[in-house]
Amino acid sequence: MLELLILGFFIGMLGTLVGVGGGFILVPIFLFIFHYTPQQAVGTSLTVVFFNALSGTIAYIRQKKVYYDAAIRFSVATLPGAVLGSYLSHYFNSQIFYVSFGSLLIIISALLYVRSRAKTEQTEKTGNFAYNRTLGTLMSVLVGFLSSIFGIGGGIIHVPMMICLLGFPTHTATATSHFVLAISSFFGVLSHYFLGNILIIPGLVIGFGSIVGAQFGAYLSLKTNAKSITILLCIALLVLGLRMIISSNH
Repeated sequence: MLELLILGFFIGMLGTLVGVGGGFILVPIFLFIFHYTPQQAVGTSLTVVFFNALSGTIAYIRQKKVYYDAAIRFSVATLPGAVLGSYLSHYFNSQIFYVSFGSLLIIISALLYVRSRAKTEQTEKTGNFAYNRTLGTLMSVLVGFLSSIFGIGGGIIHVPMMICLLGFPTHTATATSHFVLAISSFFGVLSHYFLGNILIIPGLVIGFGSIVGAQFGAYLSLKTNAKSITILLCIALLVLGLRMIISSNH
């Protein structure tokens, strides 16, 4: 039990420090160390993602950074993908899942690297601003699907797309994405629960540890070089992704 709590603390701390959810780290740990089935790894990971997203969303709402015009629209759009993803994950065999998830880790590694090299945006739009609602809605369907089928937080994909394709300010994109993920992961968790894919005790314990770790990560982010940590994480994800693809053949 203690190791689960420590794992959750570490995941929450690292996720907040780098600015991403911990689902893509948790799933390989569940597979390689805890030897969960792909379905159990996805469902239990998504449960932790939900607690993390809910905690972050509450903080962002208090800071008034959530752009509700997009948040509500995108949240509704994620729901079909979230439910569909949870059901399709039931058809994964180990080989297909390892190749698919390994490929996703390599893509996430590349996205993280590109984001770490980008300059931080200094200006913020205030009030209402125009964005492509149709494109944003279609993006959100995809994010809900990926989040649910792989048990990860969709922010690593959603946030860069909102910034680069829809013109969202960085902080607004992050806060709004958290809100969307809290809603989509909740419905994804419900679907996985009814399918029997969630190990309840590990999900709750790791989820609690991640909430505490996230607060510590926020504190550390003020005192550490998050960009260097992100580069190391990119390398680790690249290696892990390649290992998962290679492992699929054994």
